[in-house]
Amino acid sequence: MRADYIYPPLRRCRIITDIFSYTNENVPEWNTISISGYHMREGGCTACRRSPSTLSNGMTYVQAAIDAGLDVDKFALRLSFFFNAHSNFLEEVAKFRAARRMWARIMRDHFGAKNAKSWMLRFHTQTAGSTLTAQQPENNIVRTALQAMAAVLGGTQVSAYQLLRRSPGSAHRAVGANRPAHTADHRLRVGRSTDIDPLAGSYYVESLTTRLKRTRAATSKRLKPWAAQLRAMNADHPAGNPNLPTGVSSGRSQRSDRRRSERVPSHDEKPHPAATIDEALERKQVRGACADPRHPRPTKCKAAVKQVEDTARGTGNLMPVDRGSR
Repeated sequence: MRADYIYPPLRRCRIITDIFSYTNENVPEWNTISISGYHMREGGCTACRRSPSTLSNGMTYVQAAIDAGLDVDKFALRLSFFFNAHSNFLEEVAKFRAARRMWARIMRDHFGAKNAKSWMLRFHTQTAGSTLTAQQPENNIVRTALQAMAAVLGGTQVSAYQLLRRSPGSAHRAVGANRPAHTADHRLRVGRSTDIDPLAGSYYVESLTTRLKRTRAATSKRLKPWAAQLRAMNADHPAGNPNLPTGVSSGRSQRSDRRRSERVPSHDEKPHPAATIDEALERKQVRGACADPRHPRPTKCKAAVKQVEDTARGTGNLMPVDRGSR
């Protein structure tokens, strides 16, 4: 989750565990959370540092839920993650394989989950917007296609949405973003293998997976335990921030990526028009929202907000209160 960053970490865990508890009882098939590592990688975090940081965040949520009295084998089935696919093709394949091994061991050995489905790392992957260029944007299709292929061979669903943000023209962008995944699935058919792990057995992929797993395990040991991590994130001093090592590596990774992704110069290159959004659409949407008869009146809205505030100061579950205020 990223949208909950506006809350302090301890309060954030309160919201998450309330969601776990509510959905377990009322909508047990609902996937309660998507734990994001995408933004870390886009910020320049290396492949080796991204997974330990993301899985550490996942461990924090799991531990908070257990401390709230929830059964790990009930809520763990609905956890999911959100990763990023970059351009180092075989490293990306190995990265996803190593992450699954690490999460299975964490859930089984650290948290004592008994259900084998609780050990599964369910995750979605998105191609890397930070690797795309505004110049020669057609080459972004090639970059995105290779990233999508690496993700599929690593055993994950993938989308190329980030291509929309760097290609000119709305219609052109929509078609361009859809084509890499369409080609990989319907033409190359890499997602239709009967083997969930098609590169298993490759000496290089297996050795790289093992190496990444060992490197990440060593990195994970340097991360603070979950309770200390929350305290550190609440602290103002940057030395107490457990994500600081990730930030240090980000600068190095970004500089390296920029060197590798420098475009081949072209003498006859022409600038591409930037995509624009009609401001009239924004005004139309605002007018439509204000005219909605379901829009709450000020008095009702204030009462609903007070009810949420009172529950937040107590120990009740925030989910039904929040839903009832809409």
